[in-house]
Amino acid sequence: MNQKQIITIETTINVPIEKAWKYLSEPEHITKWNSASEYWHTPHVENDLRTGGKFSTRMEAKDGSQGFDFGGVYDNVETNKLIEYTIEDGRKVKISFVPDGLKTHITETSEAENDHPMDMQKTGWQNILDNFKIHTETP
Repeated sequence: MNQKQIITIETTINVPIEKAWKYLSEPEHITKWNSASEYWHTPHVENDLRTGGKFSTRMEAKDGSQGFDFGGVYDNVETNKLIEYTIEDGRKVKISFVPDGLKTHITETSEAENDHPMDMQKTGWQNILDNFKIHTETP
């Protein structure tokens, strides 16, 4: 049996944990930051952020040339601390929030998929997290 490869990304956001949590979980914010490049966007989000809740996003190229659905189920949600979910393809993701005064440190680990190179996957996940940081820190 193959051991799953794990991708780890992280950032520190210059906002209190309550704001980081809100912006990571509310659909009206997710649509503004959830893309791996400037050529993609997320026009639709449904998010029921609770243990057992489901989420669904539609990611599309801005030129309309391609798109895909991304969704899953929340396995464990601890407000302002932890989000664990399983993507529809069975991969697991864990997002940890650690407050540091008026800053929040976020660490995300995800199981890699087999269709794309690891460095490409890590760059994509990190770009999304970087876009989240920019959106959340923008007044």
